[in-house]
Amino acid sequence: MIPASLRALLDATDGQRRVDWAGREVWLAREPWGELAVSLQGAQVLHYLPAPEAAPAEGSLPFAGAPDGPEDARAEGSLPAPAVGATQSPEGLVPGGWLWVTPTPQALPGAIRGGIPLCWPWFADERTADESPDRSGPMHGPARKADWRLEAVDEHEEGLELHLSPVERLHSQLVPRAVIQANAQRLHVELITEHVGETPVKITGALHSYLAVAEAHACRVEGLAGARYLDKLADFAEREQQGELGVRGGLDRIYHSNAELVLDDGRRRLRVARQGSDSAVVWHPGDALPDDTAAAAGRHFLCIESANTRLDPVWLVPGAQHLLGTTLSLASDA
Repeated sequence: MIPASLRALLDATDGQRRVDWAGREVWLAREPWGELAVSLQGAQVLHYLPAPEAAPAEGSLPFAGAPDGPEDARAEGSLPAPAVGATQSPEGLVPGGWLWVTPTPQALPGAIRGGIPLCWPWFADERTADESPDRSGPMHGPARKADWRLEAVDEHEEGLELHLSPVERLHSQLVPRAVIQANAQRLHVELITEHVGETPVKITGALHSYLAVAEAHACRVEGLAGARYLDKLADFAEREQQGELGVRGGLDRIYHSNAELVLDDGRRRLRVARQGSDSAVVWHPGDALPDDTAAAAGRHFLCIESANTRLDPVWLVPGAQHLLGTTLSLASDA
């Protein structure tokens, strides 16, 4: 679910190209396996839509953009049909894809709300428990607003893999890089941190995924029953999840869990697998939406984040690496 202006640029893309959108350089791909959009501000995935040939898993509902029947079938190996003329919602969003992006992004140097921002090398800010080293750093660290360089695009028959690194040094001892893999079955994002300094460093962070949903307050997140969590809306009170999580209002929770999760919005069952993470952050602001998100648009996302937080900070020694990853795919109930 992306802004109509970004959708128009994708519709005009055949293959791969770079465009300017919302004042940022954005790399687009529209290939037989599907679509991908990545902002070079923050190495941030903005959009992913697998091709119609990637049928939904048995027992799941079609995802937005999938063909409804034989009359919508496309020839194998063809590009996804352009969404020109696709219904635009009143809030300026066009349905389709597994990620959500606000239709009113902040101007530079602000960050784009939506997609999968990279929060590095700390999660949140000094007003919460996970803080920048000098208690004065930007919210979620500098990586999400920094300029990144697309180092390589590795193409193969099933999809592609992008490698990105920051244009400028972001930390005195740590070097991050991002790897994005996309094909007709899944989207996989890795944030890899290498310690090139001389003293141990503690890091936290997150892949802050904004997942597109039909209605945020009617979602169900499976896989967290019995997990302990910190409730950030109740001064980090520690609680236990009773049954599966039904989202019925604003919430901001850090679950101590490395389990695979399934997001069910009644339209699609999306599997969220995490790597290098024992913290699962589930967030929606409820009615207290950020300034860059209108009420109508804010109904259509739920954040499920692969994270390292105060519950599982990572200590890196010189020469060590840490991989934080997330993988999105359609869930099978077989």
